[in-house]
Amino acid sequence: MNRRKFGMLGASSLALTAGLGKIRPANAAPDASLLTTTLTPFGAERAGNADGSIPAWTGGLTEIPSGWTPGGLMPDFFAGDAKVVSIDASNMAQYADKLSEGTMKMMQQWGYRIDVYPTHRTFSAPQYVYDNAVKNVATAKAVPQGLRFGFTGAFGAIPFPILDPDPAIAGPQAMLNHGVPYEGVGWTRSFGQYTVDETGHVTLGVDEREATYYSFYDPKGSVATSDGAYQHGYFANTAPAALAGQELVYLYPTNTYNNPERIWQYLPGQGRVRQDPNLLYDTPAPALNDYANQDEYGVFAGAIDRYDWKLLGKKEIFVPYNNNKLILSTPEAAHVKHFLDPDLVRWELHRVYIVEGTVHPGDRNVIARRRYYLDEDSWLACLGDTWDAQGNYWRHDQLIIENRPDFPAGAIPSTALLYDLQANRYASLDGIWNKAPYNQNIVVGIPDLQLFNPQTMAAQAQY
Repeated sequence: MNRRKFGMLGASSLALTAGLGKIRPANAAPDASLLTTTLTPFGAERAGNADGSIPAWTGGLTEIPSGWTPGGLMPDFFAGDAKVVSIDASNMAQYADKLSEGTMKMMQQWGYRIDVYPTHRTFSAPQYVYDNAVKNVATAKAVPQGLRFGFTGAFGAIPFPILDPDPAIAGPQAMLNHGVPYEGVGWTRSFGQYTVDETGHVTLGVDEREATYYSFYDPKGSVATSDGAYQHGYFANTAPAALAGQELVYLYPTNTYNNPERIWQYLPGQGRVRQDPNLLYDTPAPALNDYANQDEYGVFAGAIDRYDWKLLGKKEIFVPYNNNKLILSTPEAAHVKHFLDPDLVRWELHRVYIVEGTVHPGDRNVIARRRYYLDEDSWLACLGDTWDAQGNYWRHDQLIIENRPDFPAGAIPSTALLYDLQANRYASLDGIWNKAPYNQNIVVGIPDLQLFNPQTMAAQAQY
């Protein structure tokens, strides 16, 4: 999910740096045994915090509710929780040390509010993923060109569950972990992209049906047999009519130097399939009218190589989390002027790694600086802040986390929200809602692998 100045966070640089000591002592080799004792399998602190507002991790959410019908949305697992506190501009200063800069800017500029509930550490994955994390501690390493370009020697779990004590090394390690989160092995479902302009007018950008295969997490795979990819994806646009019929196949690699991201696109009006090298980085996302760039899906997506990353530390922050309640609403109810209806969005206190990226010398991106808040349990970027080339604050990003123990995954990324505080507008990306087609035909399992072959897409194209 964070993209500048930390002044209002109420945390000194000393306090942030102090958090690095819990990552690994300097000059010490990583100890994989920690992942079965004081740390979780993905490297988070297993214990709760001092006052108990963050509980211990005890395995996450794994149980499928009785009576649930496969193929549909999951229930709100925590509907019975009482609200802890509501925070807005009137009491923001009291909680400033636990708020991101963007969250506070939204409170000040738009009258935003967050409702905080008890924390539930729901992240979970199968045992083979945890076993792979232990193996990766000893074998994962940067590609020869450096961590900005990816990693080798890891498979089936995040590559760096125990970060290096050097912030300049830990920063890209953390972002690489964020880039390969556990979301199951494969699934097929429908998503929607919406934009809301400065007047509050809501527009459907595109509806799409997506099939995804995370070959990096295939339980039958290994480092030796890996195809070098984290994710294979296929999209088919279903609405509006002007975009229906367009298709896209993509590949996200783990080594972007030797195996760059690749995207193939089928446009019915052109009657052919072509590889499109432009649908990457800061290229505006199609159908969203400059509301978002390609690398802002999921708060941050794709190659990290255009930035130099640094870990600023670890901190307790209020973040959106366990938001099946929002997913059980409709896009019409959720999208209001300036932001999603705060009544529908659940916030919790979680420990996060704070990572900052600045554009690497000689490279370019319209976002000059980014700051992300990575959940310690899942490594998902729950929040983000971005600044433009003039140093002005630009967008605040939020990631909605969904609970899907059937995938099986206790906490996976869902809707990404990009709030543009310069243009007074926002977009919701990859949204899942309680409305057709989003709440129907959710298929868990590895899709037909031919879907991810651009030659198959070309052969089936309507010319």
